[in-house]
Amino acid sequence: MQVILGIFFHFIGGFASGSFYVPYKKVKGWAWESYWIIGGLFSWLIIPPLAAWLTIPNFGDIIAQTGASTLAWTFMWGLLWGIGGLTYGLGIRYLGMSLGNSVLLGITSAFGALIPAIYYNFVPTDGKTTFHELITTSWGRVVLIGTAICLIGIYICGRAGVLKEREMPEEKRKESIKEFNLSKGLIVCIVSGVLSACFNYGIEAGTPMAEKANELWKAAHPGALTEFLYQNNVIYVVLLWGGLTTNLVWCLFLSLRNKSYKDFTDESTPIARNFLFAAMAGTIWFLQFFFYGMGESKLGNGASSWILHMAFIILVANMWGILLKEWKGVSKKTATTITAGIVAILLSVILVGIGNSMK
Repeated sequence: MQVILGIFFHFIGGFASGSFYVPYKKVKGWAWESYWIIGGLFSWLIIPPLAAWLTIPNFGDIIAQTGASTLAWTFMWGLLWGIGGLTYGLGIRYLGMSLGNSVLLGITSAFGALIPAIYYNFVPTDGKTTFHELITTSWGRVVLIGTAICLIGIYICGRAGVLKEREMPEEKRKESIKEFNLSKGLIVCIVSGVLSACFNYGIEAGTPMAEKANELWKAAHPGALTEFLYQNNVIYVVLLWGGLTTNLVWCLFLSLRNKSYKDFTDESTPIARNFLFAAMAGTIWFLQFFFYGMGESKLGNGASSWILHMAFIILVANMWGILLKEWKGVSKKTATTITAGIVAILLSVILVGIGNSMK
């Protein structure tokens, strides 16, 4: 039952992450940086402490009593993840929901599996997997094979983007993705995919806060046999401060350079409607983290949880890509190519999950 609940929570989180950009498509007349920062204020500043307040009594005291090193590392990983989140928005803007998410999340899955192992190879830590283990154990080799297939899938998806760009006139490509740009999109998605994996490292860095929340909850619920469902919510408060910092600085720079701050007073645009959809997008984005923490508390395996989360996001994002007709009008060859790329990425995610479960 615990596993089923964990998978269900990860599906809800994956659905939120794969769907959050849809409300942004309803924003009219605003520059990208204007609606992105409004959504970000909800994602990273307003909703996280509200969620923590609703689920963790005295969460502020837990943060205040946490060591400076833990807070600094959690914030730093959030800062790097914030760059990934910033470029995530640009990647979807240039490639669309389907291709953008497939490339970006495939890279995130691969780096989320490999980078911690490489780090712990040089800094041995009890209970942590090293890269040496990956190459010398059967379960580790399964993870590496899955990672290699992931990279192949990313290449195939990129190939599909090239085919789409070649066979469709510009006006046709931009009917569903107004700013479609394959070269820019692939570069941005690669950067974002690498840095987006930092979110998982931030959760690990902030584990002492979650453990304290779990300890206090168990003290208030003697005899409890399960982990505290919402323990990660206190980590998100600090981790997402880092994401807010990166995105706020960049969006303010763009706003001043482009004078797009005028969007917020431009009565020729639907200001209230735009604000509502941007806030909705930001809130939905945070829900992925909320349910990710719930899923991880049930499955009890951070690596497997991360991979499962990525798989659901890829599935949902491509569902939206189909519904939004991002691949409408392409040839059968191109449609088959993007399908093969998505299948390869999903297969890689499954293999990495199987490898971690064999450990």
